[in-house]
Amino acid sequence: MVKVSGWMSRTCPVNAAFGPQAKMLLTIALPFTKIYVMKSNKIALEAFIRLYDFHTKLFHNVLVDISEEDAINRLGTKANHIAWLAGSLVYERYAIVNAVGGQIDYTPNELFVNHKGIQEGATYPSLQQYKNEWELLSPVLKHVLENLTESQLNGPDPFEMPGKDLMLFDTLTFCVDRESYCIGQIGLYRRLLGYEAMKYD
Repeated sequence: MVKVSGWMSRTCPVNAAFGPQAKMLLTIALPFTKIYVMKSNKIALEAFIRLYDFHTKLFHNVLVDISEEDAINRLGTKANHIAWLAGSLVYERYAIVNAVGGQIDYTPNELFVNHKGIQEGATYPSLQQYKNEWELLSPVLKHVLENLTESQLNGPDPFEMPGKDLMLFDTLTFCVDRESYCIGQIGLYRRLLGYEAMKYD
C-alpha cells in the first residue's frame, strides 16, 4: 500500500498496483478535494439537521413508559444506566448551543457538566425533567445549526477533543453519531428490562 499524506490529518491509502503515477496524481488532486469538501460542509449540515430532528422525536419515544426505578437499573453491570444516558444527551445539546454562542436560559445539572461520567450513588433527575429540558433545548439548537456559516463550520473544534485536529463540522458529526449511539443503548435497555421495543412513528 502507498500512503499519501501532507496537508491531511488522515493518510490516504492507494493500491500499490497503480504505481508512483497514482501517487503523483493524488498529491496534486487531494488539496483541491479538501477545498471542495470544506465548501460542501454547509450542504452536508442540512442532512445532520434532519437527523437531529429525528433524534428529537426518538428521545421521547425511547423513554416511553420507563419507570424511575428502571431508569437507574444497571442490571448488575458497570454500564451507564438510562438516567445517565438521557441526561448526557440533554447536556450535549446544551454544550453545542453554548459552544457556538447560542442564547438560552438554562443551567445544566452539575452531574453532567464538562461531560462528566456516571457518578456512583448520585441521585439523577427524573426522566420527565429530562424530557422538559430536551424540549427547551432542541428548537434552540436547531436554530443555531441552521444559522452556522461556512466559516464557522470550518473553524476549530470548540470542545478541543484530544488527539485530533478537528473542525466544528467534525465535532457536529461526532455529536450526531453519539446521539444515535446513546438512544440505541436506551433502546437495548428497554428490551432487557421487559419493555416493548422503541417505536419509530
